[in-house]
Amino acid sequence: MADRAGRVSPGGGIGVPSDPGRAAGREPSGAAAGQAPSAIPESPESLKSRLRATGYLVDDGLAIACYLALRLHRPVFCEGDAGTGKTALASALAQVLEAPLIRLQCYEGIDAAQALYDWDFPRQLLHLRAAEAAGISDVERLESELYSRRFLLARPLLQALETQPCVLLIDEIDRADDEFEAFLLELLSEYSVTVPELGTLRAQSPPVVVLTSNRTREVHDALKRRCLYHWFDHPDFERELAIVRRRQPQVTERLAAQVTAVVQALRADEDLLKPPGVAETIDWAEALDALGATELDAELAVATLGSVLKYREDAERARSLDLSELLAAAGGARPR
Repeated sequence: MADRAGRVSPGGGIGVPSDPGRAAGREPSGAAAGQAPSAIPESPESLKSRLRATGYLVDDGLAIACYLALRLHRPVFCEGDAGTGKTALASALAQVLEAPLIRLQCYEGIDAAQALYDWDFPRQLLHLRAAEAAGISDVERLESELYSRRFLLARPLLQALETQPCVLLIDEIDRADDEFEAFLLELLSEYSVTVPELGTLRAQSPPVVVLTSNRTREVHDALKRRCLYHWFDHPDFERELAIVRRRQPQVTERLAAQVTAVVQALRADEDLLKPPGVAETIDWAEALDALGATELDAELAVATLGSVLKYREDAERARSLDLSELLAAAGGARPR
């Protein structure tokens, strides 16, 4: 909870939002707030099929985890390297459920006050001045009006509690600190928050919650135990090619196979600082297609490395490799 000065204690918080990294956001994903959700799939296979229809391919393990999350109202904790599809899962689920996606982007220093709610101080001040101009001097009346729901600004976590149905994405929780983790643990236990001036606000129906972590640090076991856990690994060639073909259907089959094979080879190089993820594979294929390419050669690969490798050292390492040899090997790569 928090007092009106903005001090935060377990159970809630208020304060002025600080958003250096897109701390909060609501993203439409097929339905307006309050619209009835699409029926929950009757089986993991059905969910897998409906996710595939959105362009998101899942294996059996992830399909089962997501299905159980929907049935048991448990968060899904998605951990793995960047670019492996963790964030995209939340968007795909929102499309399947025809529900809005509410996103909380975590960053170092984020706290409950920046993620939960805030008071609309400018509007409160205007209301106070209007009351003074009207000659209203009833202090208790003014106080009750100033701290009513109409002046409360809901941040992503409170938005998720008040929006049924919705999908709540808590992105990159590993970038937040231990205190914020503890706050989330309490919030996800009860799906409620206490606003001192208004009382306890509780979700009529728990949101679908997806937490992601790039494992820049270990997230505490207490939070993980509250969730259904799934590790996101880089896919094998066949699966990655299928993802590229699904997401970039305009790319030629040969180009998609070459790009996928080269990325797989780069990813196997242990000297890279940041191995490319599936997102980079898709971006590279899209960039090459935008250039009018139907197949990949060594010169074009070197010229477009910025689409797939994001560190200077990695680009130099890639240029030192025999890309012609990699492409020759990729020439035989074909989907089964």
